[in-house]
Amino acid sequence: MSVYVLKFSEIDKSSAPMTGGKGANLGELSRIDGIRVPDGFCVTTAAYQKIIDQTPDFPSLLQRLSLVKPESRDKIADICGKIRGAIENAPIDNEIAGQVARLISEMGENEAYAVRSSATAEDLPTASFAGQQDTYLNILGKENILKYISKCWASLFTDRAAVYRMQNGFDHSNVRLSVVVQKMVFPDTAGIMFTADPITSNRKTTSIDAGFGLGEALVSGFVDPDTYKVTEDKIINKKIPIKKMAIYALPEGGTRERRLEGNMRERQVLTDLQILELEKIGGRIKAHFGCPQDIEWCCLEDRFYIVQSRPITTLYPIPDVNYEKNHVYMSLSHQQMMTDVMTPLGLSFFPIWLRKLSNDPMVSAGGRMYVDVSFELASPVSSKVFVNAGMGSVDKLIQNALKKVLARKEYLKTLPRGKTGFGLSGGSLGDMLRGFRDALRIEKRNDPALMDRIMTKQDALLKALKEDIKGVSGAELFDFILKDMDESYKSIVLDNYGAGAVPVLVSAWIDKNMKKWLGESGAADTLSQSVANNVTTLMGYALMDLADTVRKYPAVREYIQQAGDRTFISGLSKIKGGKETAAAFTRFLNKYGARCPGEIDIMRPRWADRPSMLVSIIMNNIRNFEPGAGARLFEEKLQRAREKTDDLIARIEQLPGGKAKAEKARKKISVYRNFVGFREYPKYAMMRHFYVYKQALEAEAAKLVKKGVIKNTDDIALLSFEELRDAVTAGKLDYGIIVKRKADQETFKKLTPPRVMTSDGEIINGEYDTGGVPNGALIGVPVSGGAAEGTARVVNKLEDADIREDDILVTAFTDPSWTPLFISISGLVTEVGGMMTHGAVVAREYGLPAVVSVEGATKRIRDGQKIRVNGTKGFVEILD
Repeated sequence: MSVYVLKFSEIDKSSAPMTGGKGANLGELSRIDGIRVPDGFCVTTAAYQKIIDQTPDFPSLLQRLSLVKPESRDKIADICGKIRGAIENAPIDNEIAGQVARLISEMGENEAYAVRSSATAEDLPTASFAGQQDTYLNILGKENILKYISKCWASLFTDRAAVYRMQNGFDHSNVRLSVVVQKMVFPDTAGIMFTADPITSNRKTTSIDAGFGLGEALVSGFVDPDTYKVTEDKIINKKIPIKKMAIYALPEGGTRERRLEGNMRERQVLTDLQILELEKIGGRIKAHFGCPQDIEWCCLEDRFYIVQSRPITTLYPIPDVNYEKNHVYMSLSHQQMMTDVMTPLGLSFFPIWLRKLSNDPMVSAGGRMYVDVSFELASPVSSKVFVNAGMGSVDKLIQNALKKVLARKEYLKTLPRGKTGFGLSGGSLGDMLRGFRDALRIEKRNDPALMDRIMTKQDALLKALKEDIKGVSGAELFDFILKDMDESYKSIVLDNYGAGAVPVLVSAWIDKNMKKWLGESGAADTLSQSVANNVTTLMGYALMDLADTVRKYPAVREYIQQAGDRTFISGLSKIKGGKETAAAFTRFLNKYGARCPGEIDIMRPRWADRPSMLVSIIMNNIRNFEPGAGARLFEEKLQRAREKTDDLIARIEQLPGGKAKAEKARKKISVYRNFVGFREYPKYAMMRHFYVYKQALEAEAAKLVKKGVIKNTDDIALLSFEELRDAVTAGKLDYGIIVKRKADQETFKKLTPPRVMTSDGEIINGEYDTGGVPNGALIGVPVSGGAAEGTARVVNKLEDADIREDDILVTAFTDPSWTPLFISISGLVTEVGGMMTHGAVVAREYGLPAVVSVEGATKRIRDGQKIRVNGTKGFVEILD
């Protein structure tokens, strides 16, 4: 077997390092029974390596290219042009040229050939690189073929290929190029077939694009093709456009465009029988490769030929669960305001807590959490409550997508039926009923000290947990954690159902009656400002106080902006003002150090782990506020709430029966302000327990590193909770799991998680009603009234936030860790969320206009643009 040239019959999927993704796939295709693949061979990456080794200028040019950033397009063009010139002008080694000539003689010197690039970073399951290198069609003669082989090698350094590698994290020096030389087929028709619908992602629907002549016209986007959709051997949709042009081969070599005449312009390219035959071919290819495929095909005299197949890299993964019936999955990640990729440990751990709230199965897909809501949707009774009453306040687009599912009456019949449970907010119906009974008792007593007693008890339980867990290790640790989760769930949630239900019931009463009596909406929003026991908003004020300490000492300000996390606190002792600052940081971290962005993932670094994450917020506060601003802001908002109370009461007293109504309203408002802060407390308490668990699991990880079971303590994040238990118990692990999941995580980061999808992979999108929205405005859900104009500050990571006073924060989502930024901004725009999600609740408490669930906001709005947020009607206008 030659090192430099391999026939398709000598190639399989293991050949990718030598033949690139395209070449390896062609070798595999040629092995499938009943699949016609035009004959050919690959000039291997060894031949490419030999050529560049003999090109003197190549190493220095490659080094220069590696230092250029993707946005420096002029520099990239200059360097890439020189690299291409050097490769094209390099003579092809005699041994390589001889082997190519021999195979051309065997296959037919008078035949025409396609010469196509096949890179080692091409047609992979994680990145297709399609169209990044060059293809040459209808090449005649050995000398021309050798010339175009050189051109293919050089095309590894087209500007677009170089930029694509930079953007996808591929090292230029690690990518090699093979060249596919394949007999040309001069087809009557050609096109592309996706064995999963690329628009809806439905794995049961095949989508076929077809045109006359060579398929190059379709691949390049030159013509508008016929499109056929096939599901389970039935053609379910056809689009037959007017076809004006096609590309055909020339007898002397090369190709030309030709205008279509007569009935060909309107004719269906493939017959129905051909469509169904092609769909079956696609099914065999998909089965062989084990995943949905993007297939290039051509047809000559009613015989189909396959000239390429690659994985479809843009499909969102479906949950890895085998079901006989259809299922519908709803994103929990959107509801938890955490659409970033979660670690496998986080994905397996957080649902242990959530399952105490729900009977519905929870699954993961693409590194995000989903819940199987099939049982809710299949039930005529629960579906209406679940979709219409439950989802609207959480995420409007989820609600609208689920309404689409409910409209598919025949599809609903294919869903499984059984016990529903997601709608219950607790362990059992009895727990919930007991909670509402307690709520009535708590409302009647209206004891403001109850919240303090709850918090004091939780502080004591946390202290006991920290002591008790110290002596626990090995397999016992996992049982200990599960037991503590049960106990903490009872003490945090079940025992306090009433305290959690009170503000929900009372706010509904306030909003309903203020609307009824005074015609005023959203009165409860202002009344929730500056309450004494909201741990999330108080955290924001605490960070302002911490900023006041830092601002006093220039040396401290300079130090924290470059300090490492491990010595962040201890290093302060050597600086003027450092001891005072260290004590202030320690106080803050003791109370709030278990929080962080994306905190529901147990393996996310906490503020206590990385105090440097707080620096940008502290510096924003120093820049935007005067000393003592935290206390003043709290007092201003408290005064606003008092004035609002007085105004409402005074207006109610003027109504018929006003005295009695006013007295009842005053009590309701008092109860509301005493207990509304509790809605933020359970998650805060839970995260403090999570952080203790995290530290204990990391101690076990350190032991696994010492034993050589894993390489880094961070590796445990890539295992599920049970897999980690097994590794600790057995003292061994297949490290290939870690390697694969690292690659999976990088792939998942590039994908946008759908809000709702089916077990067939179909993505169900919800839409908004555009009525009454200004032309060009971005539509979302209004969650906090008012309007604000300002500079859009697009922030993807909390620690990167550079906020100026009155900026409008634009981000994918917020969780409690983002609250400190809300003090500085004048408005909020997020990509996910609903009326009762974190960003909406806090925006109302701070009196910020806010619009959430604005799809693609961080991409459609540019940082620094002037925008207007209408939090009353729910849209965002871009003003420049």
